[in-house]
Amino acid sequence: MPREIQFISDLHISLEKTEITKRFLSYLERQAPRAEAVYILGDLFDAWIGDDDPTPPNGKIRKHLKQLTSSCTQVYLQQGNRDFLLGQRFCDETGVNLLGDYAVIDLFGTPTLLSHGDLLCTDDLPYQAFREKSHTPEWQQSVLSKPLWLRLIAARWYRLRSHFHKRGKTQDIMDVNQQTVIEIMREHSVLQLIHGHTHRPAIHEFEIDGQKAKRFVLPDWKKNSAQVLCWTKQGHRLEAI
Repeated sequence: MPREIQFISDLHISLEKTEITKRFLSYLERQAPRAEAVYILGDLFDAWIGDDDPTPPNGKIRKHLKQLTSSCTQVYLQQGNRDFLLGQRFCDETGVNLLGDYAVIDLFGTPTLLSHGDLLCTDDLPYQAFREKSHTPEWQQSVLSKPLWLRLIAARWYRLRSHFHKRGKTQDIMDVNQQTVIEIMREHSVLQLIHGHTHRPAIHEFEIDGQKAKRFVLPDWKKNSAQVLCWTKQGHRLEAI
């Protein structure tokens, strides 16, 4: 079997999105096992209020991820803007490896930068201010110290607030800033980037200092459709799930 690396993001799994949960569990059983490594680039969950949350379908997700990582497939996870409270306990229970906000991998000879993508949306100033605050140890400790029931209520309120805030923003503000993309790729010495977050799947070609560069945007998962970016030595393809 040829080596294969798979990339997914923006599943936004929750109790209410049963179709997406079923699709993900099917993916873990049928397609993911053939991969040498699976990279989940953020927003696996629609909201994550702490590793102690037993709300369905969290238990099933943990169990199936553990089954996959106990085989020959490595699973790597980046936190997204919805599940940035995923922590070490989740990783210990699932065998998943937690990555930082930016990670460079050798993708069949090509250094490739991986990121969720929210840090690239620098035109969205209110979100970036919230992100900076919410990623401090003090803020996270304050949230995680609250009772589970209160965190559940707060998560629902946050999702509702986020929905209305998005309605008041232009599409351009919620997309990546191209100059930020170039600067980050320069900083990490790469000409290839894979990310999610924007829900605008595409392959963007551009130049960095006279060299050809590419930015792959992963598709978000929907009720009736989902895709995985599969990569082998021969190249890449999008495969339906």
